[in-house]
Amino acid sequence: MTNSITAAEVVRQLRAVAKPHARRDMKRFGISVEKALGGISAPVLKKIARQIGKNHSLAEELWRTGIHEARHVAALIDEPEKVTERQMERWARDFDSWDIVDGCCLYLLRKTPYAHRKAVEWSSRKEEFVKRAAFSMMAVLTVHDKEAGDGKFIRFLPFIKRQSTDERNFVKKAVNWALRQIGKRNLKLNKAAIKVGKEIRDIDSRSARWIAADALQELSSEAVQRRLRDKRRASKP
Repeated sequence: MTNSITAAEVVRQLRAVAKPHARRDMKRFGISVEKALGGISAPVLKKIARQIGKNHSLAEELWRTGIHEARHVAALIDEPEKVTERQMERWARDFDSWDIVDGCCLYLLRKTPYAHRKAVEWSSRKEEFVKRAAFSMMAVLTVHDKEAGDGKFIRFLPFIKRQSTDERNFVKKAVNWALRQIGKRNLKLNKAAIKVGKEIRDIDSRSARWIAADALQELSSEAVQRRLRDKRRASKP
């Protein structure tokens, strides 16, 4: 493929490899299938995206189709430096499935200049999948933004605590994910995350108690503590 390919041609290719009967399994994993073709694996979507190459305008066209798999490809081929804040808000309004949210955050949105700010802003939004995007963004930034100082991630912790009472499944799982990833970045952040985890544990909320119990178990484990100590020793000159 080349960058001259059209959105219609990409959609035709997606339809050719789709397995509509697989939508049943997608639904079982909590994926929205209303606009899904079904049965196209992540490696196949990534292969198609690699063949297309980076293409901002095509990404926008694919997103506008509303087709689940086309939106996955859109996130993979878009060019972060061309993504505007307005586009991020427009795409966020369309979020309707956890896998689209996480794919957009991982492969595209975290690479924009607005990522840290949007993570904070979106954490107070009411829409389930926009709020999930906030904490998905925090999680992937913690793993992949290697140059960011600890302060940027400590800033996320009060928002994690504040939203820990949200009982919606896809929100609370993302809040938990963000807390765990921050706590696994280094020993300083581990200590800060454990402190917040204990504060969350004391909140009278079933969701908060689940988030805290799961995160504290991992972050306090000997395996994580040993890995972080080894990481600190390795970083010393």
